[in-house]
Amino acid sequence: MIKIMFICHGNICRSPMAEFVMKDMIEKEGLSDRIFVSSSATSTEEIGNPPHRGTRKILDSLGISYDGKYAVQLKKSDYDDYDYLVCMDSYNIRNAARIIGDDPCGKLCKLLDFAGGGDISDPWYTGDFDLTYEDVKRGCEGLLKVLKK
Repeated sequence: MIKIMFICHGNICRSPMAEFVMKDMIEKEGLSDRIFVSSSATSTEEIGNPPHRGTRKILDSLGISYDGKYAVQLKKSDYDDYDYLVCMDSYNIRNAARIIGDDPCGKLCKLLDFAGGGDISDPWYTGDFDLTYEDVKRGCEGLLKVLKK
């Protein structure tokens, strides 16, 4: 089983969006028994909170369930438990590295590394959940292509 952890600052906007978009793609490809997906935060600010209303609106419009999702924080032990630690931006990479320590296996990466590079902007600040979704979708599609090889 391949295990993926999506990571952002609060685990209420970008990383849960990526988690559930990816789960939907995996299910449609018939790969749910081979790929496990989760998400977490580098901060403690939103722990226990559900996804942001902007993320919920996007997922609802796509018919993608996020039932039971509440923000959790990345743990050092997640490094051993996951194959990919996929951050939304460079800031998340730095903060995740502070939590997990060294990355000898090269598990830490950014989602858009699978789609031409770059950072996924934080809709908490931009308010543009549609743009975030387009970037998340593009990144998830690229990651899925890598996983299918």
